[in-house]
Amino acid sequence: MSYVQLTSSCFSDVLGTHGLDIGQFAALLEKTKPALETMRMQHADGSLPVLRLPEQTEDIEALMPIASRYREQFDDVVILGTGGSSLSGQTLCRLADVGFGPREGAPRLHFFDNVDPHSISAMLERLALDRTGFIVISKSGSTAETMTQFLVCLKAVQDVVGKDNAVGHFTAITEPGDKLLRRLAKNHGMTVLDHDPDIGGRYSALSLVGLLPVMIAGLDAKAVREGAARVLNPVLAGEPPEKIEAVVGAAISVGLATENNILSTVMMPYVDRLADFGLWFRQLWAESLGKQGKGTTPINALGTVDQHSQLQLYLDGPRDKMFTVIMLSCAGDGPSVDPALADDKGLAYLSGKSVGDLMDAEQRATAETLIRNKRPTRIIQLDRLDETVMGALMMHFMLETIIAAHLFGVDPFDQPAVEEGKILTRQYLAGEEG
Repeated sequence: MSYVQLTSSCFSDVLGTHGLDIGQFAALLEKTKPALETMRMQHADGSLPVLRLPEQTEDIEALMPIASRYREQFDDVVILGTGGSSLSGQTLCRLADVGFGPREGAPRLHFFDNVDPHSISAMLERLALDRTGFIVISKSGSTAETMTQFLVCLKAVQDVVGKDNAVGHFTAITEPGDKLLRRLAKNHGMTVLDHDPDIGGRYSALSLVGLLPVMIAGLDAKAVREGAARVLNPVLAGEPPEKIEAVVGAAISVGLATENNILSTVMMPYVDRLADFGLWFRQLWAESLGKQGKGTTPINALGTVDQHSQLQLYLDGPRDKMFTVIMLSCAGDGPSVDPALADDKGLAYLSGKSVGDLMDAEQRATAETLIRNKRPTRIIQLDRLDETVMGALMMHFMLETIIAAHLFGVDPFDQPAVEEGKILTRQYLAGEEG
């Protein structure tokens, strides 16, 4: 496995009444068996395509010419989309660029998932549009934010390179059929790629939505899927629930919510490259489970930033949170403090220590402090962080979400409540009152 999940500090034998009773946990594990059997059937008959993605490679091969063209032709690539259409690729591509520039031979990637006019204007003013490519992603083909971004960017590029040349700067990803984005892109002669209609945006990380940006960034798309396959394989092999890490996580989360009134879940990695992972998880968990009064509220945090801004609340505030602390083995990594510069006795504890030594100590201290204060805490330990591990983490939490939805009795794949806001937005733009 690409990670180790430690869950003992979520149970009553460690936390007393603040932890989940082991008998209740066992009962919840038993209740996951029908969901696991359903998933095995859905994999076999192909009715849940996200479960088939880890074993596929042909689609990655088909994307290689497009990725290569974008890497060769452009200095900047802008991904236009919102929600899962953006967060999937953004999360994965954080492996290649943590803010100091792309890998050698790769363009700079920019993910635009908001419609703040200041940001859009700044991007169009400061990027060399003759050397900028765009990936436009909308599963439905009619997302208002994405369509606005697309049309504004198209006009800006046309003004610089001309209408005929602008075509090669854009690739659209949308569902098959008579979709608005597909019609517009085809009318302009642009390349259009198919978004599987049976893979929701928040579950699309392992599809071309997440992997085309990965390939443009110079990362290994096949390794992402290999990591995902390692996590899925125990499900497909019929392993018992207690042997499947994602099922264990789901049962703990749901059990703490229903039996202990733990109604928030904090995702707290200590790795900058996982900062966007917290945002991706937040959407996945919230939009999949928050229905019919069910679900728990996901909160993204980042050590050591939130160790100095949120930990007071976590330790001494309401006892309504479960914590997932993601740690990376990093002791000895990075530059070290020169003893000659740490000659003050107040700095003796840092003398000769590396930045990795400090991060290692802090992530362990935070987890231990949470546990001592009787806060349910799951620890996920990573020996390294690369494409394989990221694929494993993403598959883990997609499976955990699907299983948790089964235990809560909700559909993990719809989002009925968000439609009202979309309708009102269209009415306001049309000059109508709701």
